Amino acid sequence: MTQSRILLIVSGGIAAYKSLELVRLLKKRGIAVRAVLTESAGKFVTPLAFGVLTEDHVYGDMFDLKEEREIGHIQLSRQADLVVVAPATANILAKMANGIADDLATTLLLATDKPVLAVPAMNVRMWHHPATQRNLKQLRADGVQVMEPDDGEMACGEYGKGRLPEPEAIAAEVERLLARPGSNDPLAGQPDFETVERPLKGRHILVTAGPTHEPIDPVRYIANRSSGKQGFAIAAAAVKAGARVTLVAGPVHLPTPAGADRIDVESAREMLTAVEKALPADAAIMVAAVADWRTADASGQKLKKDGSGKPAPLTLIENPDILATLGKHGQRPSLLIGFAAETEKVAEHAQAKLARKGADWIVANDVSGDVMGGDSNSVHIVTAQGVESWEHLPKDDVATRIIEKVANALPPLTH
Repeated sequence: MTQSRILLIVSGGIAAYKSLELVRLLKKRGIAVRAVLTESAGKFVTPLAFGVLTEDHVYGDMFDLKEEREIGHIQLSRQADLVVVAPATANILAKMANGIADDLATTLLLATDKPVLAVPAMNVRMWHHPATQRNLKQLRADGVQVMEPDDGEMACGEYGKGRLPEPEAIAAEVERLLARPGSNDPLAGQPDFETVERPLKGRHILVTAGPTHEPIDPVRYIANRSSGKQGFAIAAAAVKAGARVTLVAGPVHLPTPAGADRIDVESAREMLTAVEKALPADAAIMVAAVADWRTADASGQKLKKDGSGKPAPLTLIENPDILATLGKHGQRPSLLIGFAAETEKVAEHAQAKLARKGADWIVANDVSGDVMGGDSNSVHIVTAQGVESWEHLPKDDVATRIIEKVANALPPLTH
């Protein structure tokens, strides 16, 4: 087989040093790497270090006569199977989104006809800035694959989303994309892919996952043990089936499925708002274990014990019912699926919930064991036609089977 080739563009951020480890991991996997450093990247890492690891010339000067004579930036942009920008700073993402080509790296990105993977790394406030989010939306619409940054402590001392994913995770994503060469769409390029392996192409699937946290005071909250694993697995399966996926996630520490648009929320009310903003959708799969109640008036200060032995008085009120709201929504999805976590009379409770919520299916599971937080699940698909019970399966397999049923149940697309 011909050796896969990567053009690695390193932009100027403190995380640039991690790209050296990425090169080592890719070379270990038999992938050839050619590196391009922006002027700013050269302030953090040296061309010499990349040259030693790549065993190739390191590029950076747009107007280097020797480089242009021997290869030229247009050729350089097209001799790779995949272009990877890691780290991708807010600056280079903005240039990519707006077609700016003012140095070698951005000129290569504008000239390439190969798939592009951007791996962002920046300060948490820069990541959440509306301009950055607009640029990311545009890049995804243009076919650029964007990895979600990790949460954690920043070099600047702040904490939040914006850390460069670990090199091992980037290398795994590179391998995944290289397995489907020849298109900016990472899921293209396989026989009969459009009709067989991508049954949800052209569809928008909305998925909720994880718990919600309902604040009692600044340090306490009402929640449940949901890990989010099943919802994230369903989102990943929907992406694999070709769908555009919006994943509304409660507070969980799980990597975003590649290709899914993730919206992070805390409370049930925030989740409802995000779900309604994501409409319209062809199907909504409400996997999240939303807290049924919240405190009527969360305290702005930590509640203290007063020595009386009596608990602090808490008045609980019902949270909005997201599934029932969608059931009667003006933009109700064609297929509305709810989840029911039960500890007894699983199918019976799910059947009652089906009618009460206005859903098309209820996926019921017995959570009396270690399902919440575990890696496997046993579910019952409850519909108006009856109950379909599945054997105990890994959550990834449950997700794949659910998405297969969704694809078969949706009405044909109209053009």
